[in-house]
Amino acid sequence: MRTPQVEPASGLPAQVTIYEVGPRDGLQNEQTVVPAAAKVEFIRRLEAAGLGTIETTSFVPARWVPQMGDAEEVLAALGPDGVGRRRPALVPNERGLDRAEQLGLQAIAIFGSATETFAQKNLNRSVAEQYAMFEPVVKRARSDGLWVRAYVSMCFGDPWEGPVPVEQVVDVAERLMGLGCDELSLGDTIGVGTTGHVHRLLEALARRGIGTERVAVHFHDTYGQALANTLAALQDGVATVDAAAGGLGGCPYAKSATGNLATEDLVWALAGAGVSTGVDLDRLVETSAWMARLLGRPSPSRVVRALAGG
Repeated sequence: MRTPQVEPASGLPAQVTIYEVGPRDGLQNEQTVVPAAAKVEFIRRLEAAGLGTIETTSFVPARWVPQMGDAEEVLAALGPDGVGRRRPALVPNERGLDRAEQLGLQAIAIFGSATETFAQKNLNRSVAEQYAMFEPVVKRARSDGLWVRAYVSMCFGDPWEGPVPVEQVVDVAERLMGLGCDELSLGDTIGVGTTGHVHRLLEALARRGIGTERVAVHFHDTYGQALANTLAALQDGVATVDAAAGGLGGCPYAKSATGNLATEDLVWALAGAGVSTGVDLDRLVETSAWMARLLGRPSPSRVVRALAGG
């Protein structure tokens, strides 16, 4: 396979942590439920490709997201490898935390919203009410020694409300991090963000005491801006990036959301810039090509298409 010519770029971190969301965020929007055994193999292949942090599943009720209804089966098959600090799973409430802790998970993620409409559609609560739901989850998780991430959706735009003010996003982020979360992931759920907007949001968070060392970015590629926005965030000091193998993804509650930033596209760009990720691009491309065949359609990733033809 081809590899990018390495020409180190200034202003980027020497190393980037890729937070792989393919098995959860990547598959949750599929119309056909992927069998648990295939999900387990997907995670194993991602591990073998060098992805250190992999979000494995979600403990949301199956009636909400049927594709994630096999969380216990997937994690049971993974065994101890599926529950460590670098194998987080999404937890919506205390019932979800109960399920996660029964399996011995050591890392979880909660998912909030920066906008009222999406909070109602995704959580059946208002923005203000979401904190009351998450507070006991985070408190208990931290008391039990778990690592906790907070997602904030609709940070750059909302399909119902339109542009989302930066300070509105920062208010929500500050409240969620104030609960005791370890990491904040900024979600461009419908992929409308641009580089200047990224810089402004990160600057506003820093003014509130949320530095880039605690921030990850999560861009969807609806308008082809995910990679550009990610590089803008890295220039500001962010060193953790969410991505999905093969560019899989979407959101069950926001139909305009398309796939995530493809992990392969990110790895290619960073490798060419001299930034270390620890990922074996050849093995990752093979994995995404395998998943594309399983799903019965070409991979959205440009790098996968270029290197594997699908």
